[in-house]
Amino acid sequence: MKLCRFALTLLLSHAVTAFALPKHSPVPGGVAVVDLGPAGQTTPSARWGEQPVAVIRENGRWFALLGIPLDTLPGDLEIAVFFGPTVALRQIPVHIKNYPEQRLTIKDKRKVEPSPEDLARIEREKETTEAIKRRFSAPVPDTGFTQPAAGPLSSRFGLRRIFNGQPRNPHAGLDVAAGTGTPVKAPADGIVANTGDYFFNGNTVFVDHGQGLITAYMHLSRLDVRAGQAVKRGESLGAIGATGRATGPHLHWAVILNNTPVDPELFLVRP
Repeated sequence: MKLCRFALTLLLSHAVTAFALPKHSPVPGGVAVVDLGPAGQTTPSARWGEQPVAVIRENGRWFALLGIPLDTLPGDLEIAVFFGPTVALRQIPVHIKNYPEQRLTIKDKRKVEPSPEDLARIEREKETTEAIKRRFSAPVPDTGFTQPAAGPLSSRFGLRRIFNGQPRNPHAGLDVAAGTGTPVKAPADGIVANTGDYFFNGNTVFVDHGQGLITAYMHLSRLDVRAGQAVKRGESLGAIGATGRATGPHLHWAVILNNTPVDPELFLVRP
């Protein structure tokens, strides 16, 4: 009986950690999953302009994963695929998607109209975060994510946001509504790329999963990891809070692919 229970536990564990492709969604803010053909001895690579693109192996085939920027217009994107010395071009039709609008009231007016000193800090922090988003490390990521915190999903990705009547950048992440102190856990294995207290994001953790796939966890009340630390799926990254620009405690979870924020829900593996 004990052996059967152990075997069942092992099977369920494997089912959770098995690689899974993100949902194919070739729209602004989405991910294009491009079938590159059967997996042979040569590992292909891919680029979109100068930007390297993730390539993973799944069920005996190679797939390129292209994150599509939110401001992309309908039409074709082109990636170059390299099989050794051979180059092939692949066209990706991008379809239209309209995101809804969200109006929010922020009590701390500095978070809507920053002072000159705040603007200088924001610019310094932007340089740091832009460098993190450009990272492209060798490990092949597991792209089947578990939800990093327990709670209902609130503000969805792509919302056109208006703070105190002023238009701002679209919502480039997914919010999980939960109380302060709710654990935030790694959705897959990775390396902590950076932690810090950011003006808008509050206490934040960035995790590098490999191949240009980066995740970020914002507004935390507590940080449990440090830069350079390896984390496994399910390990604690910190706890939900309301630091930075937030109307209340929640987790803002962002997923970046090839230096592009994309919809985290495309990576979630539902139980």
